[in-house]
Amino acid sequence: MSSHRSTTPLRTAVVGTGGIARSSHLPALRTLADAGEVEIVAAVDVDVDAVRAFAAGAGIPYASTDLDATLAELRPDLVVLCTPPAVHRDQAVAALRAGAWVWCEKPPCPSLADFDAIEAAEKAGDAGPYASIVFQHRFGSGARHVRRLLREGAFGRPLVAHCQTTWYRDTAYYSVPWRGRWATEGGGPAMGHGIHQTDLLLDLMGPWSEVRGMAARLVHDVETEDVSTAQVRFASGAVATVVNSVLSPDEVSRIRVDCEHATIELTHLYGYRNADWRITAAPGVPEETVAVWRDFGTDEPSSHLAQLRALVVDIRAGRRHATSGAGGRQTLEFITALYKSAFTGTPVHAGEIGPGDPYYTELHGGAQGWAPATTRKEEAPA
Repeated sequence: MSSHRSTTPLRTAVVGTGGIARSSHLPALRTLADAGEVEIVAAVDVDVDAVRAFAAGAGIPYASTDLDATLAELRPDLVVLCTPPAVHRDQAVAALRAGAWVWCEKPPCPSLADFDAIEAAEKAGDAGPYASIVFQHRFGSGARHVRRLLREGAFGRPLVAHCQTTWYRDTAYYSVPWRGRWATEGGGPAMGHGIHQTDLLLDLMGPWSEVRGMAARLVHDVETEDVSTAQVRFASGAVATVVNSVLSPDEVSRIRVDCEHATIELTHLYGYRNADWRITAAPGVPEETVAVWRDFGTDEPSSHLAQLRALVVDIRAGRRHATSGAGGRQTLEFITALYKSAFTGTPVHAGEIGPGDPYYTELHGGAQGWAPATTRKEEAPA
């Protein structure tokens, strides 16, 4: 890592100027810009009017519809991808090859093959640049506190867990042409909605070893599922259930982990604070111990800002971010395994989906009833 990058603001380009860029990334970047940590030097979008309006409104000096030209001209330190998942692979690879670090919105990309291609574009053996994923729920103070206690063994062995993302999306939501389609949304609620809770569950519980999944289309006219469930076994021996839905009027995001000495519960919707966590001790645990467990310290909500702060520290140190490489791949591999299990009716084990497996390149795996309809090209009449 050069001394320049360690002492001056990280020159940052925002690619994609839609809702998530405006609502989450831009406020986080502005906060760190005010602190002298980053400088937003460019905005890029395929829509020329949208990118000009975004740049003008945010005071960004450079607006473009050409990512390659932006990378060549400005040589940013950090590229923030707020674009649809179908283009993440090409954009991330281009940024990495230009020497920029990448922070990519979820879903990370449509397949493990794409993810591995991005990782292959990283410069091995030195201090980056690396590509990382927006998994902000790992970075709130509540998750940090609970993760540390779990790692230290304070709660004893994790035994059984539940992960729930039960949200509601109506017909109007799916009237947008790219939603509910494998090629453009990347998947249904297992991929596009529940991925944050799934990622946090895996971060807390450690490596998974086996998944048995089910998926269904119960309401919406889509290619993907609109509900999924899974049974999970972890390398530790612990077991869990995972439920993802866009059919649930009473919306909630929830994780519960039952350990030998305590139950840990998190209940929220799109982001949590310390108050959203609850720790219930088993009988016999001393009150002073419980008081330490329940002291979460200064409240830092889960947010793009919380993760961006951690990412900037890692970039300056020249080290791989927690959601980069294997740390991000485990979640995409789990979701891929859930789909494969659901569509084949068989359990799937960690590490078994690789090159040559149809689920390695497409999450629907070509499964009958789930693969998108193909349009046959008819030969022109003679």
